Amino acid sequence: MHRALAAATAILISVASCGGEPENFTEASVADLHDRMQRRELRSELLVHWYLDRIEAIDQNGLELNSVIELNPDALMIARALDEEWRESGPRGPLHGIPVLLKANIDTADKMRTSAGSLLLAEHTPPQDAFVVSQLRDAGAIILGKTNLSEWANFRSSRSSSGWSSIGGQTRNAYNPLRNPCGSSSGSAVAVAASLAAVAIGTETNGSIVCPAGHNGIVGIKPTVGLVSRSGIIPIAHSQDTAGPMARTVRDAAILLSAMTGIDPDDPASTDAPVASTNYAANLAADALNGKRIGVIRSHYGAGSNPGVEAVMSAGIEAMRKQNAEVIDNIEIDMKGVSDAEYEVLLYEFKADLPAYFARSKAPVSTLGEVIAFNEANKETVMPFFGQDVLLAAEAKGDLSTDAYAEAVKMSQRVVRTRLQKALDEHRLDALLAITNGPAWMTDHANGDSFHIGSSSYAAVSGYPNITVPAGFVSGLPIGLSFIGRPFSEQRLIGIAYAFEQATAARRPPGWLNAVTDSD
Repeated sequence: MHRALAAATAILISVASCGGEPENFTEASVADLHDRMQRRELRSELLVHWYLDRIEAIDQNGLELNSVIELNPDALMIARALDEEWRESGPRGPLHGIPVLLKANIDTADKMRTSAGSLLLAEHTPPQDAFVVSQLRDAGAIILGKTNLSEWANFRSSRSSSGWSSIGGQTRNAYNPLRNPCGSSSGSAVAVAASLAAVAIGTETNGSIVCPAGHNGIVGIKPTVGLVSRSGIIPIAHSQDTAGPMARTVRDAAILLSAMTGIDPDDPASTDAPVASTNYAANLAADALNGKRIGVIRSHYGAGSNPGVEAVMSAGIEAMRKQNAEVIDNIEIDMKGVSDAEYEVLLYEFKADLPAYFARSKAPVSTLGEVIAFNEANKETVMPFFGQDVLLAAEAKGDLSTDAYAEAVKMSQRVVRTRLQKALDEHRLDALLAITNGPAWMTDHANGDSFHIGSSSYAAVSGYPNITVPAGFVSGLPIGLSFIGRPFSEQRLIGIAYAFEQATAARRPPGWLNAVTDSD
């Protein structure tokens, strides 16, 4: 266990000793928890205590999932204050008193660190909260702790192991600890799947919310770029970065997204959002698929490469047809050449955006070159399994005024947006459907990740929204389906995803995990 987390855990659990056996909140939704709080059957302090005990028992000991990298030493104090506020004046909203976990690349101006998993930033405390954190605190949420991630959001090496960082070690898949959790929001996904919190925040540049959500059998929303402020989040690339909610149900993800949004003067992209604040959990209906036109993408990393995944997709399509959705199959979207162009954009923007973050957050370093030098000087602990070829490639790039950068942007973002929009318009679609992920691969520090099936690039490169929902299993490993829509169409997509979730009821919790904890 990371020493700071171990110390914080011991202090919090000692302070939290309230006497008596805590209840079991495994799989409890935000709505379930809030209903019990409304009926005065549950206090936030007790709920925080229960999550702390569970993190200690199965994440840092026992099963050692390694999903939580740090705990908030003030969590119980905040919970007690929110309990008192509720008694005196009622709840602020549906997140009042609800613990939330944050990916460790999101700034908090408290006693926790913002490290991106790197030992270089192990003591980094930014001077102010990220905008999204301020929004959550205003909503009455409790920042319970920070989750492990792929170091530098998986933008360090082409041979990385998703979910590994030099601070947190290797996060393990919630359904099979030998399997990979996918990245980079690995810890957030595993923590939610394992009921270490009801909800968590992840971030995505390309696949880093939807892939770990799919691999760990939960819901993940990658919003339209600009819907959620990016200020105070360690960046990869401003044209694709976004934070998003991760939860076990569509409704919980929608509740969390509702609290995260808002216009942030420090992020001009947030001013493009058509509505500054929306209740995405309002008016969810089980029949929302009725009359919807859904286009199926099969060509990119196609489901046909795995018969089990193909069967999950076919079952999902059939379920939507039974809900009177009109399914238009085999939508073709040409992605030739986009991957290379996107990578160029990310390299250029990382080199520009990371130093800007360092300056704003008063980090102990100021340039990408210093990061590279630190890694090299500490390679035995920072790079025991894989190197930093991606960082070196970024450092070799010029600035954002170069023709090569402009051409890469044109080839990637503009082309994908045009082609996605054409497909949506030509077929009058409410959403596009694609497989989120194949079965989780075995974690392999010698060879790195083994991506085979995925569809995240459509929404990631274009900046469009993407929601993944549990759809089935292959050999006991979760498979998700992704719904991709027009910019700022989150309300419609969430409605479609909710109706699909209700029609299929495909998610089931990690049985081996709960069997182990039940026997303790």
